[in-house]
Amino acid sequence: MTDYILALDQGTTSSRAILFDHAGRPCGSAAQEFPQHYPQPGWVEHDPDDLWTSQLAVARQVLREARVRPDQVRAIGIANQRETTVLWERATGRAVAPAIVWQDRRTADACDALRAAGHADTIRARTGLELDAYFSATKLAWLLDHVPGARERAEKGELCFGTVDSWLAYKLCGAHVTDASNAARTMLFNIHQLRWDDGLLALFGIPPSLLPAVVPSSADVGMTHADLFGAPIAVAGIAGDQQAATFGQACHQPGMVKNTYGTGCFMLMHAGGTPAVSHQRLLSTVGWRLQEASQPCYLLEGSVFMGGATVQWLRDGLGIIRTSGDVEALASSVPDSGGVLLVPAFVGLGAPHWDPYARGTIVGLTRGSTAAHIARAAVEAIAYQSAELLTAMQRDAAQPVLEVRADGGAARNDLLMQFQADLLGVPVLRPAVTETTALGAAYLAGLAVGFWADCQEIAAQWRCARRFEPAMPADRRQALLDRWARAVARAKDWEAPL
Repeated sequence: MTDYILALDQGTTSSRAILFDHAGRPCGSAAQEFPQHYPQPGWVEHDPDDLWTSQLAVARQVLREARVRPDQVRAIGIANQRETTVLWERATGRAVAPAIVWQDRRTADACDALRAAGHADTIRARTGLELDAYFSATKLAWLLDHVPGARERAEKGELCFGTVDSWLAYKLCGAHVTDASNAARTMLFNIHQLRWDDGLLALFGIPPSLLPAVVPSSADVGMTHADLFGAPIAVAGIAGDQQAATFGQACHQPGMVKNTYGTGCFMLMHAGGTPAVSHQRLLSTVGWRLQEASQPCYLLEGSVFMGGATVQWLRDGLGIIRTSGDVEALASSVPDSGGVLLVPAFVGLGAPHWDPYARGTIVGLTRGSTAAHIARAAVEAIAYQSAELLTAMQRDAAQPVLEVRADGGAARNDLLMQFQADLLGVPVLRPAVTETTALGAAYLAGLAVGFWADCQEIAAQWRCARRFEPAMPADRRQALLDRWARAVARAKDWEAPL
């Protein structure tokens, strides 16, 4: 009888479940999209029940279709969209408000006020993060101030806060927990002391009783309720999606870099056992902590808010493609973008700009511009934004980056991967398993229950499926990057107060 690890990958636009065997091979997969809600410009919400029901549905589906019994599943690992903020009743597990998604910009003004009051440096020093609406702290404060009765109930200990990993763990097994990789994205967690920061809780007005316990990323935190899958299964791994992908890409040594091409794009470099200090407005964050007494791994991270979501906008907003997978053919139907550049700052700009008031911009349009040119510009925009991250990362790092390991749905786009290698000037490697977020969650859970022995065994399973070598002359690359910088400058500060 074969045993498996079940990975739950709860993303921004879909929930996915994948079964992995001992060789790290996917043996079954199911995915389900769920609705996105945009109640006001700059606001992005999810129904927490949609996150849970879609994740449970695909988990049950993959077990059913793969004909795997629950006693064959050694453990469940959770990877999740980070920073998205959920508030629920402790007694009932019922959400008391829509989840505020990481892309949401409603608290940009609150961040401006905190910055004006001189708190940005303290927040950066303690959390490794930029003071920005991206992170959970101001989202949670907003919920406490705007949901009727929420602050009073929170003070009484009646409510729970969590990022999506906490929400899923609570629903799966009743544990109110998170791991350090997710806690580090809240702007409430001291990454040096590895605990919730009392000073930051006071600054944001967050009652400590709301907070989950912080557990190792690889640890048995509880058994699922028996009625969910027919028998209890251990929940044994938790990590934010980008940290999980870094672990799944076997970037276990300092200096190794991966870039995930998902809803957003997230480039992370292994920075070793101490927090990295960025001078390029990148983030220093916790990667994973395998055991309670072990030294955590720290990462240097750059975040792009609109990666694959730009392609979804072509599909849902403009209607120029029928499915996201159609974009490569349309973009490849023209030799280049015809001078068109698309800056997808629909929800502001992330690293290294951190401009919540930037907005989406298309420049270079002529009468000859077509849907194909816009599609190509959208694909290229994903690569341009990621190139900015690597440039910043190399300026911060003490050693040059030799290669970038790519994953995520858009990493299957050959046009994008080749253009990315051309812009980066280093090889881009696409692994045999591109669903490395789920794989990383599986590895963390499997380590906790002895399914895999150690990180060396995991690293030995990594395989490259295709290597994209840079082929663009250096002067051409620099000219394109300079032109991109001019386009970004035109997108900045668009919604800034007059």
